[in-house]
Amino acid sequence: MSIASAPLPSSDRADVFAQLREALLAADFTADGLLELLGAPAYTALARSETVPALRATRGEGPLETLVRLFLLQRSVSHARVAAVLPVGPLLESGWLSAADGEGALKAAVDVRPYGGPSGEDWFIVSDLGCAVGGAGGIGSHDEGVVLGVGGASTTLAGLTVRTPVDSALDLGTGSGIQALHAAQHATRVTATDLNPRALHITRLTLALSGAPEADLREGSLFEPVGEETYDLIVSNPPFVISPGARLTYRDGGMGGDDLCRSLVQQAGERLNEGGYAHFLANWQHVEGEEWTERLRSWVPRGCDAWIVQREVQDVTQYAELWLRDAGDHRSDPEEYAARYDAWLDEFEARKTRAIGFGWITLRKSGTETGAAEPSVTVEEWPHPVEQPLGETVRGFFARQDFLRTHDDAALLAGHFKLAAEVVQEQVGLPGAEDPEHVVLRQHRGMRRATKVDTVGAGFAGVCDGTLSAGRILDAIAQLVGEDPVLLRDRTPSQIRLLVEQGFLEPVGA
Repeated sequence: MSIASAPLPSSDRADVFAQLREALLAADFTADGLLELLGAPAYTALARSETVPALRATRGEGPLETLVRLFLLQRSVSHARVAAVLPVGPLLESGWLSAADGEGALKAAVDVRPYGGPSGEDWFIVSDLGCAVGGAGGIGSHDEGVVLGVGGASTTLAGLTVRTPVDSALDLGTGSGIQALHAAQHATRVTATDLNPRALHITRLTLALSGAPEADLREGSLFEPVGEETYDLIVSNPPFVISPGARLTYRDGGMGGDDLCRSLVQQAGERLNEGGYAHFLANWQHVEGEEWTERLRSWVPRGCDAWIVQREVQDVTQYAELWLRDAGDHRSDPEEYAARYDAWLDEFEARKTRAIGFGWITLRKSGTETGAAEPSVTVEEWPHPVEQPLGETVRGFFARQDFLRTHDDAALLAGHFKLAAEVVQEQVGLPGAEDPEHVVLRQHRGMRRATKVDTVGAGFAGVCDGTLSAGRILDAIAQLVGEDPVLLRDRTPSQIRLLVEQGFLEPVGA
């Protein structure tokens, strides 16, 4: 029997959910509990799908060792040992457990992974056996309809999402329900969709076992299940992999090239309420003779501001090898592997694709389709480390875009600013030199940007505490350095705009 056709636990036994959750928490089967039991090396090894360190750490007979072996490492455990921790009867009846090979042993029907919520909540992500990132089998699978667990992409998207209270949220392509679980904490109504009915069933299990409210679960592709309904928040970690065909539903888009990601972004505009956000992870093609930034700009729907960040670029051979290994194809017959590899390269050659970009796309419905203001579309490359969660950083970015869009240079000079938290100044130059070659401002929070400024820009930023207007500060600097204040006022606003846009300076009262 394939993983995708294996029976799943019942989703209509509220009493069983409550008993199971209580037992898991009583045994400290939580993210913190796992880290304490396994230790950091074994815990991080699980993320690489290496289970030997965790098996060694769970050789004891305690309740937590039992649960880790049963649900995370997916080993058979004796009936007596399981019964000392879990309500075996109800779990057998409802399909969470089943008899294993060997006398008196039990095994889990699904993978259950502890997951810490943003405010310290103890949640549990349910997924198919062997398909949880950090579980017993890693993420690779040849099985068409499997449902994966939480992974790096899932947590990246969750951390990017703006977490303000909203009336309605849509998790498009919900998988195991991670984004719906997050959204349920700040949205009155959550709708979750997926092409795979198995994913919807598992999402229901994830929400119930985590003690979260139920979501409106709908089966179908892309926006089809929601018709013309609109939302305050849309999130999607779609099957963005650009591949020849749609062999694996959980990762392959099934459309030509990057058309699936493009369609999602373009169609999101008309499904967003005014002021609403849409967050996507996506892959996009770098096509010969075409600027990738312009390709992505063309995706942005009317009436929306956008912030698009390219985090990584791979050439076509690296990309093909990554996803062939993801599915375990490198362990298949060498000739079959070579044929699959060749098919990927044929696809890229036919589309004149020389590389693939990966990153984040955020839209905000700004109402700019009325012509009252030009939309703000920022497309940039930022492969450097950032500090998650970034939701507040994203919200602040768009708020600053609003400010800059409505303030000309005169208004900018009349405005008041303050230096953002944890910004430091670095002076770069030869040792012993009297003056630095240049000055760098560096953030230690959020995007962790660094930008070069001249001495006036550095001095201006250092004085900004919200009390004096920008113009007054520049007049004082002009007097100190002996420069014409009118000329300084003329040439400095562009530098102020850059510092505001990148988050080094924050408008006061905006």
